[in-house]
Amino acid sequence: MQEIALLATALTLLAPVAVLAEEHSEEGYHPPSLGEFFPQAIFFDGTPFEMNRIVLVKLLATAVLLLLFWLGLRRASLVPGRGQNIVEVALGFVKTQFADEVLGEKIGRRYLPVLASMFFGILALNITGIIPLLNISPNAIFITPFLFAILAYVTFIYAGFKEVGPGKFFKNSLFPSGVPAPIYIILTPIELINIFLVRPLSLALRLTLNMIVGHLLLVLCFGATHFFFLQADGLDKLFGIPTLIGGIVFTLFELLVAVLQAYVFTLLTAAYIEQSVSEEH
Repeated sequence: MQEIALLATALTLLAPVAVLAEEHSEEGYHPPSLGEFFPQAIFFDGTPFEMNRIVLVKLLATAVLLLLFWLGLRRASLVPGRGQNIVEVALGFVKTQFADEVLGEKIGRRYLPVLASMFFGILALNITGIIPLLNISPNAIFITPFLFAILAYVTFIYAGFKEVGPGKFFKNSLFPSGVPAPIYIILTPIELINIFLVRPLSLALRLTLNMIVGHLLLVLCFGATHFFFLQADGLDKLFGIPTLIGGIVFTLFELLVAVLQAYVFTLLTAAYIEQSVSEEH
């Protein structure tokens, strides 16, 4: 709800800019819409392998991420070089923040590969939203965050089954200790919905809405800047200055959001795993 409120507020604040641009443009100023997240096919149109701009951005971000890790670790040694040192610091951050701090060293080591893949994968796809010529995050399309959420969902259920067993996992999840027996009539259905339905949906929606909001804000600012500088007449061109400044500020803010959302998503996943493997909630 906070992300929706932010989007509504941003659109309200920038609406006068769009109206002013439309009044001075013969062709009309067209503010961004959700249609931008459903671009036309570029390759293999009409086939199961159809690829649009967002799919290409996703493939490119994944390839670059894999390349960076390969370059950093292809000649791993006890005395790390610059590339290996950067990769080890990045992996060390994930290990410390998510694996060791939340799960403990023993269990955290088992799930570090999943948490690291999740954090760097989400971060790479988020960053594309502020890279020139790419300018959109695949995580603004619900299916991509939903796949990450499914990974989190499968992981914390698998962890519960493996570490404490299916029976104790469901007992701890649906019948938390210290609750009077009659309360379970209300509490258990709520926990069932929360753990097995709300968790993955909330993870996916939080990430999706944040990336949608960020993209729309940037397009609003830079689209208005383009119009005022290149199409507006006379002193109206000066309106391009505040919209350009706004675009730069929102770009820096979007960079922070890109890192923060990857952090929050991975942290919540680690917390869900920890709840699944604990003896009692």
